[in-house]
Amino acid sequence: MLKFLCMLVFLIPLCFGSGLWWPVQSMLYFMTFMFMWKCNLSLNLINLGYLFGYDALSYGLILLSFWICALMITASESVYRRKYFEKSFLFLVISLLFFLICTFSATSLFFFYLFFEGTLIPTVFLILGWGYQPERLQAGIYLLFYTLLASLPLLIGIFLIYNCYGTLYMSFLYHVKFTNGMFYLCMIMAFLVKMPMFMVHLWLPKAHVEAPVAGSMILAGVLLKMGGYGLLRVYSMLVELGLKYNFMWIGLSLIGGILMSLICLRQMDLSALIAYSSVVHMGMVLGGLMTMTTWGFSSVYTLMIAHGLCSSGLFALANISYERLGSRSMLINKGLMNFMPSMAMWWFLLSSSNMAAPPSLNLMGEIGLFNSLVSWSSWSMSGLMLMSFLSAAYSLYLYSYSQHGAIYSGVYACSMGYTREYLLLLLHWFPLNILVLKGELCIMWL
Repeated sequence: MLKFLCMLVFLIPLCFGSGLWWPVQSMLYFMTFMFMWKCNLSLNLINLGYLFGYDALSYGLILLSFWICALMITASESVYRRKYFEKSFLFLVISLLFFLICTFSATSLFFFYLFFEGTLIPTVFLILGWGYQPERLQAGIYLLFYTLLASLPLLIGIFLIYNCYGTLYMSFLYHVKFTNGMFYLCMIMAFLVKMPMFMVHLWLPKAHVEAPVAGSMILAGVLLKMGGYGLLRVYSMLVELGLKYNFMWIGLSLIGGILMSLICLRQMDLSALIAYSSVVHMGMVLGGLMTMTTWGFSSVYTLMIAHGLCSSGLFALANISYERLGSRSMLINKGLMNFMPSMAMWWFLLSSSNMAAPPSLNLMGEIGLFNSLVSWSSWSMSGLMLMSFLSAAYSLYLYSYSQHGAIYSGVYACSMGYTREYLLLLLHWFPLNILVLKGELCIMWL
């Protein structure tokens, strides 16, 4: 694992060279393919070295981090074109990737916590430095305080484990059982906010709306997955408490998912709509995870990977329209089929993946989550039906409102996409739909 971290560290000086934007991006893609060959499909940690190693769960998320960070640089070409502090931008992307890889490959709970919090720093700088409106300051503060406030109890919980057992090595803690309700809250609250769960989700739409395209892509693509990853790691210690208290979180995530879907249907901002749809998907992930069944755990991982690719692709698409029209409002971004005819197909493909149409990986994840939730309680069927219906409704609303209708009168030209943009969208959509052919890798990782 250390060789990849060393490669990233040695990539940092390249960020500050002049005219090295594309070489840095190419190196990231190269590292992604190198990591792909280091595949680990077992639950045993491999490539161990000084606190780092990865198993099947970490492997998929580290690969997703590499992939999304390389695509972020491809999507943010306007930063390079306008010479808008592009060297600092590259440095922040590389340092964020470094923190993410350390988070997913840490074998000690304390180091996991350290890097989990460390990812906040580059993210906040990305939002404050390259965001769009002055409200980005408020968005940065929201993100910082929501996450920090919830994660301080997690630190206390980790110290308590060390006090009781004298180790924080994750593999040694698989059969540890705690029965204190307060400890249960301490250990999971940070991850619930990061997911984000309904009622502690307010930082997410704000951060997405104010963030630059790279910030939105990494937030939707990888940072939300850290919550699910953390929960999958700590729940081995909280089985008895989970069986007692988890019904609260399942109920909250199902009701929250329905309410968020309704909120999506009245959004007028493209980014806000995609951000709220992320809350719906992560609500479903949370519900499935809290059932603590094999189906639930397996499908959570599948949907996290699928949502990372799909949501990131939609934010990239919204940015492509924003760069042409200077607005993300749906009143201006309508009739885009006339304005950018070649992008209409990508809008359709990614919107359909967002509503879990076959053959996307989202469908496979959602089928598994439905299975786990319905087997947990048949009453959850009604909530799931509504969520399914409404997610199709807001995905169709996003597609039909933006592509059809009279084109905005302030736009006179017809615009084609760049090759870079088509490649960016293909690299989001292709893995999302091709992974279904090897679905057993995603669903049978346990």
